[in-house]
Amino acid sequence: MIDPAAAPDAEYASYPSLAGRAVLITGGADGVGAGLVTEFAKQGSRVAFLDLQETKAAEVVAACEAEDVAYTPIFRKVDLVDIGAMQATIAELSQEVGGFDVLVNNAANDDRHGWEDMTVDYWDDRLNTNLRHFFFALQSVAPAMIERGRGSIVNVGSSSYMMQEDFFPGYAIAKSGVEGITRTMARTFGPHGVRVNTVLPGWVATERQLEKWWSPEGEEGTLRDQAIKRRIYPREFAQMVLFLAADDGAACTAQQFLVDGGRR
Repeated sequence: MIDPAAAPDAEYASYPSLAGRAVLITGGADGVGAGLVTEFAKQGSRVAFLDLQETKAAEVVAACEAEDVAYTPIFRKVDLVDIGAMQATIAELSQEVGGFDVLVNNAANDDRHGWEDMTVDYWDDRLNTNLRHFFFALQSVAPAMIERGRGSIVNVGSSSYMMQEDFFPGYAIAKSGVEGITRTMARTFGPHGVRVNTVLPGWVATERQLEKWWSPEGEEGTLRDQAIKRRIYPREFAQMVLFLAADDGAACTAQQFLVDGGRR
């Protein structure tokens, strides 16, 4: 895992409204997701997270326990492409925690690929991996939120489609659809007190990004394009999500928020 201490020293906010609230995070075993699990746990939230990576998930849980959090995060292994299995797992977790107050749709895979190599099967895989489960996770948790008259759904998008990056068209196109889910469902759920927002990361220095895609030339270009001339870290990205999940973000819905260091 990326060491959260790698982020610049900062005194981050504490949100009393998040203490004890049930939070579901998809893709929480590494990268941005691991940062989200850790930061919500440190707020005193009751966190459950879904992923396929058991070893990395155990590391995240251990890291949270080392922080002496009030509630140890709950991990469930599930393939989010299997919607039936995902929804059954969410239903079981909902029974355990009494319904979720917050959903963070985070899980995605940004493998590089060329447009000329795209097949129908790979197209379906990109949308199923990066978009489809967002809606069906939302469908699973929204009834409990509507019943209690409050809730926050945060969809993690990507700035890639806005920047017209062309080295993973299936991923970027799927991520553009996240904004459609956010704006449509924010209108649907707003009268019930449930908010839906998108947070878009730029280039966040996760273990995966540094191991698979980092190059000196790539980082030089990123920092050139950013207004803030340094790396952005998962812990920093999580702070925007915390704000939107907490009561402090109660007036924010149907919006997209960029956490990208001012990249153009």
